[in-house]
Amino acid sequence: MWDYSQKVKDHFFNPKNAGAVAGANAIGEVGSISCGDALRLTLKVNEESEVIEDAGFQTFGCGSAIASSSVLTEIIKGMTLDDALKVSNQDIANELDGLPPEKMHCSVMGREALQAAVANYRGEEWKDDHEEGALICKCFAIDAVMIEEMIWANKLRTVEDVTNFTKAGGGCAACHEDIEGILERVLKERGETFDPNAAPIEAVVMEKKPLTNLQRIKKIEEVLESLRPQLMADGGDVELVEVVDNTAYVNMTGACNGCQMAAMTIAGIQQRLMEVLGEFIRVIPASQMPKVAVAAGG
Repeated sequence: MWDYSQKVKDHFFNPKNAGAVAGANAIGEVGSISCGDALRLTLKVNEESEVIEDAGFQTFGCGSAIASSSVLTEIIKGMTLDDALKVSNQDIANELDGLPPEKMHCSVMGREALQAAVANYRGEEWKDDHEEGALICKCFAIDAVMIEEMIWANKLRTVEDVTNFTKAGGGCAACHEDIEGILERVLKERGETFDPNAAPIEAVVMEKKPLTNLQRIKKIEEVLESLRPQLMADGGDVELVEVVDNTAYVNMTGACNGCQMAAMTIAGIQQRLMEVLGEFIRVIPASQMPKVAVAAGG
């Protein structure tokens, strides 16, 4: 389990400004439910002074994502748009008395949502899509520009740092070599040398032992059991079919079987599992289980 500050817990259990702002004239949307986190930031901006009079958020994601969104709305209310744009992801994390390194990407998402909302208000086009050839991490749609910007802004030095701050490289790991290339180039510009064996920034002193597969299955079952009452309240349920490496195969049953919201429910389960297990894990419908996995599971 991650070590969260009291402020993170406060903003998660008692979020400020949750929900859409009535009469909002600035909207910023970033992230993707399929990737585990999504944020919709709404602002009410005074059209004469460009002061943010109200701010609200709607976040699909983990506790850190909710806390980061909550504290962001508190920071920017009363600011002019120009001042708000100076708020960095590190400012968001500092206001929460810090975030675990593995959760710094949540503060980055808040910063991007703010940029998107301001662009929306000013009638400008804010793009998070990628120029051809610039996409580095296909799993989470992270481009080279964002990775480079985060390396400069947060003094990142390892692939693990980049994953913690952007999610890039947290899926299939096929982009690690490209991330190392960007790190090597940026560190050289900073007058430093890239060391593939360097410790990540703010590394936890006590190394966390990896879970055994039996421990992983037990924790997954515990998480599913905690979510079951919510699903059953709507006439649905979920059952664990098999766990193969970092992939959990599940069956959505009852009203959840064939429901249009099933993909969103599975994404929410995946995010919760990553939160509890402290490692990346995929949650996939058992109907998509490879035949090899089916045979292995008996």
